[in-house]
Amino acid sequence: MSSLNSTIMYPSIFILIGIPGLEDLHYWIAIPFCFFYIIALIGNAAIVSVVTTTSSLHEPMFIFLSILALNDIFFCTSIVPKMLGIFWFNFKEINFDACLAQMFFIHLFTGTESGILVAMAFDRYVAICNPLRYTSIMTTNLIAKIGMLVVIRPAVLVAPFLFLIKQFSFYKTNVISHSYCDHMAVVKLIEADTRINSVYGLFVAFFVIGIDIILITVSYVMIFRAVFSLPSKEARLKAFSTCTPHICVFLMLYGLALFSFLSHRVGKNITSYIHILLSDLYLLLPPTLNPIVYGVKTKQIRERAFMLIFPWKSVSFKN
Repeated sequence: MSSLNSTIMYPSIFILIGIPGLEDLHYWIAIPFCFFYIIALIGNAAIVSVVTTTSSLHEPMFIFLSILALNDIFFCTSIVPKMLGIFWFNFKEINFDACLAQMFFIHLFTGTESGILVAMAFDRYVAICNPLRYTSIMTTNLIAKIGMLVVIRPAVLVAPFLFLIKQFSFYKTNVISHSYCDHMAVVKLIEADTRINSVYGLFVAFFVIGIDIILITVSYVMIFRAVFSLPSKEARLKAFSTCTPHICVFLMLYGLALFSFLSHRVGKNITSYIHILLSDLYLLLPPTLNPIVYGVKTKQIRERAFMLIFPWKSVSFKN
């Protein structure tokens, strides 16, 4: 391990500390993290399986949901195995290029998740506000274009992170006080003026998360206006029920993101391990809870999942 006080030129490896200040508890912290990971893998894989094998679920809403579930599987896998290696086996070293790759994929999957939520909000807007034109608007061609866009947008925006970091040669240390290769955690190690990196990081955060929050909020404001104008109470409740899972996921993801963001930039008196735990939970909880939220709140998913698990039983669930 390199010294904390010596300047390093082109470090070949980084050392991930894990959660600074809680090293003695790493073994126990890893247990719920591992549990979350297993639930995320099983739950999201079940959603992908249910949607892809059920022809009646080949609708835009469920297609976007399966894309979200697939993204969450890759998202968790890009961070949790390395975390568990740090916490349980003290495997703290990570190759420089592997660190940059992890950084890229974390931000790619985060941006993709946000983009999918925008697509799902747009789908619900069209379904509720323009029901007669729904099939003509939400075509297979449009869904494919949206799917490509939600992946290409973060990929294009995140790629410069790697080039901006690669241009620097000298580092204060190769020890990262984090449990994964966070962009700003790596930038803080650089022995040079990194204002461009910081400004570009804020630009990407606003362009992806900020704009997406605005688009989703506007969509749901228009959806609620349309719902409240429906004459039947039953119709209003049905419309709300189709939006409830999306709203829960939206509030969870962006609530955690905002809390984590503010704790890093405003909560200067908060101890470092609280920052790291918030960052870890921000990445881990949404992929874990998404399939639970959609499984519980979406009747078609519940029924089909039950039939796959217990094929000899025929049940009918009520909302």
